[in-house]
Amino acid sequence: MADTPKICPVILSGGSGTRLWPMSRESYPKQLLPLLSERSLLQETAARANNSERYAPPIVVCNSEHRFVVAQQLQCIGQTPKAILLEPAGRNTAPAAAVAAMTLARDDEDALILLLPSDHSIADNLAFQSAVATAADAALDGALVTFGIKPSGPETGYGYIHRGAPVKGHSGCFTVAEFIEKPDHATATGFLARGGYDWNSGMFLFKASTYLEELQRLEPDMVAHCRDAIDNGETDLDFIRLAEKPFSRCISKSIDYAVMEHTSKAAVVPADIGWNDVGSWTALWDDGAKDGSGNVLVGDVLALDSARSYLRSEGPLIAALGVDDLIVVATADAILIAPKHRAQDVRTMVDALKTRGRAEATTHPRVHRPWGYYQTVHEGDRFQVKRITVNTGASLSLQMHHHRAEHWIVVNGAANVRRGNEEFVLNENESTYIPPNTLHRLENPGRVPLNLIEVQSGGYLGEDDIVRYEDNYGRG
Repeated sequence: MADTPKICPVILSGGSGTRLWPMSRESYPKQLLPLLSERSLLQETAARANNSERYAPPIVVCNSEHRFVVAQQLQCIGQTPKAILLEPAGRNTAPAAAVAAMTLARDDEDALILLLPSDHSIADNLAFQSAVATAADAALDGALVTFGIKPSGPETGYGYIHRGAPVKGHSGCFTVAEFIEKPDHATATGFLARGGYDWNSGMFLFKASTYLEELQRLEPDMVAHCRDAIDNGETDLDFIRLAEKPFSRCISKSIDYAVMEHTSKAAVVPADIGWNDVGSWTALWDDGAKDGSGNVLVGDVLALDSARSYLRSEGPLIAALGVDDLIVVATADAILIAPKHRAQDVRTMVDALKTRGRAEATTHPRVHRPWGYYQTVHEGDRFQVKRITVNTGASLSLQMHHHRAEHWIVVNGAANVRRGNEEFVLNENESTYIPPNTLHRLENPGRVPLNLIEVQSGGYLGEDDIVRYEDNYGRG
């Protein structure tokens, strides 16, 4: 491995935020959440490939709405990505991998790419690094390598890979005899009995040139659209914004469907790495530390005479009495209650909420912005109360509201305030008033986060009542 060139991690951070509702939502999907540790799944993924001797800085592919959160989370763990590519529309993994490969190929057409979904957990990092080393050697010889996960049971929610003959000269790497769609229970049980079958992890390692050559042969239109999206894209602060029209013309296809099932270069490295795709609340129950009754308890939870349940609170107390085999997840604005065997059906609840026009389906009470976040804590007739946190060194846009006034009360930290032609500092326990139609700006010059309470009053309190004059984040 000493002679192997550095590997570039390409982290895919898309997703619709439905399977782990109510914590995960479209505006803030699961990879951005600290579900298994103090770090988010995205941060854990990036940290997994952060050895400077082996890995180059990562490329992240995400959508525009999440760009500042993604950048901030990487910054928090000391990582500066090579690029953050912004997709104008989700088109599955094949186009996402293509634009990343094209970006890398500008400097080195044979760059090694380790394609990683951002929402997986891996318990055995040493085994993972060993599997990466095996895959990298095969990829240098022109293989398109996927990682097969050693099955722990006849799981019907995953695709399977049937191993073929060993790849000559690459111990631990095999040709792919067949990709199998999600099987029924009897078929999956047969796979485990016969051996030679692995779960399809959705992780890949290949040279940029190999992938693009095979994609050109199999999906030439996709390659053309992706190249147009890059060539006509724009640099936006630290982000590369792919051109919307050409990228949206790409057919939505996974790498498996677009390439791996049709190429003679497909190979698989079986890996026993403690992998979990964190695809449902039962997956988190599987991974979690259980009490003597088989419960996983997270947050403010009291469970009496309860067993085999996943009980998690991100706010109010959950008091569970005599429950068995349940999922109960409470956030500030929603509670999910479901039997564990219905965990895969949570997205149907999200669809039902969307049909009814419920904001809880897609957005959190806490709304993240590039400067920090705000959270609505109370709403009434012609007023609402918000908690606002401004990150150190950050500032809101220079702005004005036509229909509302704002009262600011500093809870801790210090604020630089511009109000009309005035500029002044607000310290802890001090307050100010911003009348309607008044130019204003809020800035945190300190070394700790600025927290304040904002009381808005007026005839219209919508977030679209804002006129920006200056903005550090390129928003109109």
